[in-house]
Amino acid sequence: MFKGALVAIVTPFKNGSVDEKALRELIEFQIANGTDGIVPCGTTGESATLSHEEHDRVIEITINAVKKRVPVIAGTGSNSTAEALRLTKHAYEAGADGALIVCPYYNRPTQEGLYQHFKMIAENVPIPILPYNIPSRTGVNLMPEMVAKLAKIKNIVGIKEASGSIKQMSDVISLCDGNFSVLSGDDIFTLPLLAMGGAGIISVISNVAPADMAGLVDAFAAKDLERAKALHHKMSPLIEALFMEVNPIPAKAALSLMGKIQYEYRLPLCKMSDGNLEKLRKVMVSYGLIK
Repeated sequence: MFKGALVAIVTPFKNGSVDEKALRELIEFQIANGTDGIVPCGTTGESATLSHEEHDRVIEITINAVKKRVPVIAGTGSNSTAEALRLTKHAYEAGADGALIVCPYYNRPTQEGLYQHFKMIAENVPIPILPYNIPSRTGVNLMPEMVAKLAKIKNIVGIKEASGSIKQMSDVISLCDGNFSVLSGDDIFTLPLLAMGGAGIISVISNVAPADMAGLVDAFAAKDLERAKALHHKMSPLIEALFMEVNPIPAKAALSLMGKIQYEYRLPLCKMSDGNLEKLRKVMVSYGLIK
C-alpha cells in the first residue's frame, strides 16, 4: 500500500527543455528530507505540456535517480484511454512502482466510462494503479461508489482524492477496505484525512518544505497529535500562498526563489504577477525558507 508524504514533483525547465540535472537534485532534496515517494508527471509536473518523449524521459530520469530508495508513482493519465495505456505500459517497463492515472479530462465520460477506462488499463498493465480524482481539472467526479467498484480490481490499489470534499474522502474510506490507499490531493486536508483513516498525501508543499509534511505524517503515525497539529498550522499559510495562482506556478516560483530551479514554465502557464510573487516571497521569509 502506498502511504505517507509523497511529493507531486515539479518538472524543472531550462532554456525550454527539461532540466535533468535540476530534477535529479530535487529528488535528492526530497529523499534527504524524508519524503516517502516521488510522483513525476502529474499536474504539478506540467504533464499537459510535455511531449510524449519528454514525459517518458522524465519518468525514466526519476526512476534512475531514486534507485528504489522510495516508490516512484508515475503520472500516466490522458483523456484518451489508448494514450493512457501506452504511457502506463512505458512506466511499467521503465520500472515504476505504480501509476497515477487522472480521470479522462475534457470529454467528461459517464461513471461507466470511467470504470471501463481504468479497467482497460489495469487489465493490460500489471502495475499498481491509483486513479486520480480532481473534478476541478477534469470536469468529471469519480464517485465513491465507483471507486469501491474499481477497488475490486486487483491492481487498483488506491486513489488520489482531490475532489475538495471531506465528505467524499470519508465515503471512499468507508466503502473500501483497509488495504485500499486513500491519499489526499489537497495539502490542507492531510491531517483530517489521516484522522479518518486515510493513508497520506501526494503533496505540492512537499516541493518546498518536504521535512514538515513528512514530519506531520510521521507524527500522526507515532500518535503525537500535538506535533501533527502544530505542523498543520505551521504549513497552512505556506499552503495558501502556493495556491494564490494555479498550481504549479507558485510552487515553481518558490523553488526558484530557493535557488533550486530556473524560473521557467511552458505556455499557457506563465510567471506569477509581481504582486503575488512579492506576497509569496514574504510568506517564505516568514516560514524560514529564504532570507
